[in-house]
Amino acid sequence: MPSDILGSLRALVCDSKTAPAPRVDYGRMTDFSTMPDWVSYQSMQNAFQRDKIFADYYFLPRSGRMEAEIDTPQGRKLLFSGYNYLGLANDPRVVEATQRAVQIYGSHAGAARMVGGEIDAHRELEQELAEFTGHEDAVVCVSGYGANVSVLAYLLGKKDLLVHDNLMHNSGIAGGVQSGARRMAFPHNDYDTLERILAEHRDHADRVIILVEGSYSMDGDIADLPRLLEIKRRWGCWLMVDEAHSIGTLGETGRGLAEHWSLPSSGIDIVMGTLSKSFSSCGGFICGGKPMIALLRTYAPGLLLYSTGISPANTAAALAALRVLKAEPERVARLQENSRMFCVEARDRGMDIGDAAGLAPIVPVIIGHDMKGLRVASRLFEQGVLAHPILYPVVPRDSSRIRFFITAMHEPAQIHHTLDLLQKELAD
Repeated sequence: MPSDILGSLRALVCDSKTAPAPRVDYGRMTDFSTMPDWVSYQSMQNAFQRDKIFADYYFLPRSGRMEAEIDTPQGRKLLFSGYNYLGLANDPRVVEATQRAVQIYGSHAGAARMVGGEIDAHRELEQELAEFTGHEDAVVCVSGYGANVSVLAYLLGKKDLLVHDNLMHNSGIAGGVQSGARRMAFPHNDYDTLERILAEHRDHADRVIILVEGSYSMDGDIADLPRLLEIKRRWGCWLMVDEAHSIGTLGETGRGLAEHWSLPSSGIDIVMGTLSKSFSSCGGFICGGKPMIALLRTYAPGLLLYSTGISPANTAAALAALRVLKAEPERVARLQENSRMFCVEARDRGMDIGDAAGLAPIVPVIIGHDMKGLRVASRLFEQGVLAHPILYPVVPRDSSRIRFFITAMHEPAQIHHTLDLLQKELAD
């Protein structure tokens, strides 16, 4: 070996012994207070204090049941931030069924359903959900968010394509990421762009899922099912509809998007729904054909395979709520009438409610800058109305909104009063 190379090697060894590389500060790397999100959180809290904005309503505890008005540590408030769309969480039949289930089964399903956690009420609920939505079968799990993630992660892989509305809920995006499939978004309700995407990319993917929401959780508008069915048939795709906010609220009897459009529900390949809204419980479910449900039940990791079954209490509550809903569809009519009234009167007052059509329980009043939205919501809260502001990045920048959840429990006078207060605050 040439002497100059040997000399270089000796110098390198000597330097490494006498001048070790500086040690990484691992303590700082494991300090949560150095994370960018913590800095942002602190900045937000400081802004609340500076501008005297009450922001504790983001984790505001209540006492008593969720009705049109609730009791909070800051007094009684008129509530427009609850999922109890049909008022079934307080129905004596639902409460009694929940209590009876705990007496019969105890408080816990016991295990993952495949290995000891199955109770007969699980299948009873699934069969009645399938019948209600017009599908062959259903599977129930502990989380609506987890249902979207698990189904997409199982059905799609690296050779596949997920095409979704760009306002799709985070759970659908997360499921697409976990699947490893290629993901492409089309502008909200822009089905011409959806077709252009499929024209360019359909031939390069094995399976394709078109993913939309039945009623959009931030905007309150609905998907154009006739157009989506036409597109999915032309391009050989599966259509998946997240009906978290539309099941129990859309259609004459609350059966969701297909009933609203007077179309057979079988055209939708995959329906996701939650038990935490119209069905006054907690959990998620998937409806579809028997082969798909059998595969999801057996192989999808986050549904039944590695997850404990939904609790007996939640199972019984959802089942009882579903039965009351079927017996009393006038609850759906009352909710829809309240939503239409809110939309008409908000527009009459010059408020920007986007594309909300009064067909679903969600009506946003779009404010603009985040701090302005926070100030208006804070002033409403001081005057006895609880409706949460939704801010960037949940919605696009400078499109903050106060999101109103309309329910069958609200009285017309409560809607008029709230809009009068809001109109004054926006003017001020």
